Amino acid sequence: MVYHNPVLLKETVDGLNIKEDGVYVDVTFGGGGHSKEILKRLGENGKLFAFDQDLDALENAIDDERFTLIHENFRYVKRFLRFHGVKQVDGVLADFGVSSHQFDVAERGFSTRFEADLDMRMNQQNELSAFNVVNEYSEERLKQVFLQYGELRAAPAMARLIVEYRNNEPIKTSEQLKKVLKKFLPPRHENKVLAQIYQAIRIEVNQEIEVLKEFLMQTPEILKVGGRLSFISYHSLEDRLVKRFIRNGLFEGEPERDMFGNFEVPLKKVNGLIVPSKEEIKINSRARSAKLRIAEKL
Repeated sequence: MVYHNPVLLKETVDGLNIKEDGVYVDVTFGGGGHSKEILKRLGENGKLFAFDQDLDALENAIDDERFTLIHENFRYVKRFLRFHGVKQVDGVLADFGVSSHQFDVAERGFSTRFEADLDMRMNQQNELSAFNVVNEYSEERLKQVFLQYGELRAAPAMARLIVEYRNNEPIKTSEQLKKVLKKFLPPRHENKVLAQIYQAIRIEVNQEIEVLKEFLMQTPEILKVGGRLSFISYHSLEDRLVKRFIRNGLFEGEPERDMFGNFEVPLKKVNGLIVPSKEEIKINSRARSAKLRIAEKL
């Protein structure tokens, strides 16, 4: 399987502040780029666990006795680390969103560039696909998906049009979906709006926001004191959750104060926001929207 170079490779792994005999987790294994870099920096007693729910990623498993690849969604990170006898680790790396491999394989249905069946499942064994969302969701629920996850102002009208069209025949392919929503795709902004529509459906299919929240809530418990998180996000919905969680240990509201009036939070941020250089974006256009945040457990 061809996987592209990982985004912000050096910066993300540097952010983990790797100890030679430490235990680390790469929860978005993909092509294994970040994992290989972590293994380079580990000594013979170090350990690396990686997670990926995509069957294609299993073909990239690294032959190294320090390495274990777990074919599971990272929302179950604590459970499966415990299964392997690990309660706490020295660092967790995550590169959220869709891998470039998933975008490049036409039949997976992630990319706006290809004619494909409506699929968009990161785990090919899941029942819910883009076809189900587009053809079976009520108008109100579709509207909410487009509003919440695509931040599309025309969400109500889009949902109405989809429901009207599918009353006559199901919407099976990406080309059909484009045709149905053509009036919302002005020539100059077609790709941008399409990307928002696809993002909304994809997030719903893979429950990406719920998964991210569940995962983030587990991280303070699985990190040792002084352990690091190094997370790359690609859209504002993800980045907002990561930023708030690092700052407050919560997604909404304020954390509790101690008896001296100080906030009690599990993490502190390390450095500011890190974004790719112009050179990296030139080589890898996917890096354009990447945002890296690093945190340490207090």
